[in-house]
Amino acid sequence: MDLRPTPDQDALRAECRAWLRANLPWEYGKGLPPHFDDLADEVAFLRGWQASLAAGGWVGVTWPPAYGGRGAGALSHYIVQEELARARAPELVGRIGINLVGPTLLAHGTPDQQARWLPQILSAEALWCQLFSEPGAGSDLAALSTRAVRDDAGGWRLSGQKVWTSYAQFADWGLVLARTNPDAPKNKGITAFAIDMHQPGVDVRPLRQITDEFDFNEVFFDDAVVPDDQRIGAVDDGWRVSSSTLTHERGTNPRQLVIHAQLLEELLRLAIDQGRYDDERTQQRLAEAYVEVRLFQLHNWRSLSKIEAGKPLGPEGSALKLYWSEMSKRLHDTAMAVLGDASPLWWHAEGNPGDGRWQRSWLYYHAASVFAGTNEIQRNIIGERVLGLPREPRPA
Repeated sequence: MDLRPTPDQDALRAECRAWLRANLPWEYGKGLPPHFDDLADEVAFLRGWQASLAAGGWVGVTWPPAYGGRGAGALSHYIVQEELARARAPELVGRIGINLVGPTLLAHGTPDQQARWLPQILSAEALWCQLFSEPGAGSDLAALSTRAVRDDAGGWRLSGQKVWTSYAQFADWGLVLARTNPDAPKNKGITAFAIDMHQPGVDVRPLRQITDEFDFNEVFFDDAVVPDDQRIGAVDDGWRVSSSTLTHERGTNPRQLVIHAQLLEELLRLAIDQGRYDDERTQQRLAEAYVEVRLFQLHNWRSLSKIEAGKPLGPEGSALKLYWSEMSKRLHDTAMAVLGDASPLWWHAEGNPGDGRWQRSWLYYHAASVFAGTNEIQRNIIGERVLGLPREPRPA
């Protein structure tokens, strides 16, 4: 693992930082994106911001130039994500399409599918959602029960339910897994499809979260028609398609790395301002948080070095997801201890130590052990596929 940047990487970082200084709609390094009380207004703002980034060449940098990317490597993507996060730029509203759907289409889509969908993803002209999780299956994708049955016209009819679908109420398209062969072994009879989220037979219902926000949704399919040209990959080969999607989801996470590095800096300032930095127990917890964020950085670099060398990341990517999600919860527990008496409060008044942000972040990251695959599933993957331990006994 070589941590020294190349001249080209230094030049890319400088170019990205200069573009952000010139184009951010808030003060670089100090300001923050505007706050919206209505999620629809926030999504509209973020679509415009992503379109601006895409026009500058800062979205999908690893994608082929033919589809609007730079044809760069994984480390270049990492550098751009670092600079966006350091500039306090919000997460891309089309991140599901960019980080998960796009690479999946590039690996498994037909040329017509790639030409049809990829250009609209980068600019946020079309937003995508990921329709994998189900109430009765959770992170065990092989247990999904949503059905796709052939119709007389040669297409498919979908029936079933998905859940925890981020931004589904704003999505134009969804990447959905459905069971097409109920008689095949669990992971052998699944097929991947792209579905129009605005069509009849698709019902999106937002879910109110503990943060009082509605990012997640449940989605119901009631005999929704999907033409066969929207099937991604071969029939009954959806498990292989989804495996490549999840590898991108769990393999590296530069965005979460820089977010937590920023949170750590803010936590140190908060501890000093609150007069808690001199407490020995608080110092120990802050030191632990610093070491853990640094380890998160090194683990990302190890994964990126492997990808850059042309080696598959494999199931060990689950170790990174497991690590950062548990680290995040410990860091936020330390933040609540530093806030002290203000920790249960959700004020937005000027001068409040947390201004509601730490409390919201603490609540939000309780879900870190659930989204992107539950940590229980990640532990099974690591134990069985990385360490070679005996498989967990399955129920009869």
